[in-house]
Amino acid sequence: MKLGVRERTEQIERQTLDERATLAAESKGREREEEPDPLRTAFQRDRDRLVHSKAFRRLKHKTQVFVSPEGDHYRVRLTHTLEVSQIARTAARALRLNEDLTEAIALGHDLGHTPFGHLGEQALTPFLKRPFRHNEQSLRIVEHLENEGQGLNLTWEVRDGIVNHTWSMPMPSTLEAQVARFADRIAYVNHDVDDAIRAEIVSPQDLPGRALHVLGPTHSDRINTLVNDIVDQNEAGDAIHLSAPVLEALDDLRNFLFERVYLRPEARDEQEKVIALVRSLFEYYLEHPESVPAEYGGTPDDLPTQIADHIAGMTDRFALRTYERLFLPQGWLL
Repeated sequence: MKLGVRERTEQIERQTLDERATLAAESKGREREEEPDPLRTAFQRDRDRLVHSKAFRRLKHKTQVFVSPEGDHYRVRLTHTLEVSQIARTAARALRLNEDLTEAIALGHDLGHTPFGHLGEQALTPFLKRPFRHNEQSLRIVEHLENEGQGLNLTWEVRDGIVNHTWSMPMPSTLEAQVARFADRIAYVNHDVDDAIRAEIVSPQDLPGRALHVLGPTHSDRINTLVNDIVDQNEAGDAIHLSAPVLEALDDLRNFLFERVYLRPEARDEQEKVIALVRSLFEYYLEHPESVPAEYGGTPDDLPTQIADHIAGMTDRFALRTYERLFLPQGWLL
């Protein structure tokens, strides 16, 4: 019997991938059963659904670190996602893991980020009975909010990788998801250093010498060292890890970013303005629940959750325009 395109791809996976890899044909499946696609494996289908989602498109206008930066070359949430995907795919292919699964997780991992980066999360938390976590919101988007409330009906493996990509969560179940988790940290630490240097917040000479000695003097050197270390350290075993000196160097760079970039005193005024803006929007919708769009107000959740869904889905510029429309006299707006 002649195999179809998808079946041939699944056969190639069985023949060529490492025995530790997650095979698309052996996925734990979806919450709602679907007929298999004739061309694409389950993980390829998930990847495509994520790329075509509204939440993915909105990432192009969401802050990564710098709020409304002057210049076209700073990362935003979308370019961060693409860099994570590139790093994760390179490592997964080298380890003969399932590249499609790794890519799907990378593309979906940050869908739940608020406008203005982690400041938006900080602003929303006081209104909820739980901390607002972007990874949990990413899962909520793909399970409930996208596709007119139907969700994307992704496979269990992709959803597990999305919700567990942050280091505060349990290690995800597949090696592919673990690769994506490391790729996220590798990407943001290195590109945030690059953007901080571009913004002249720090200079290359400020970077911690011990980290540079281990990882290399340039942006590309550091990423190359980290990705090669993942491959070298994980040709066997049931958990992805970095070697001790490389992990320590990565942590040194991350700690440097917190001290000199993320929490720098000079940014505090701007950060407080952003938090106040988001909280003003939330308070407005609490007083005017009829203004919450139907796609969020129609969910069976309480009003604060519906408002958090709406605000978290906003891009930076849409949040700013909404604030101006609601709170500034119309004559002030050009």
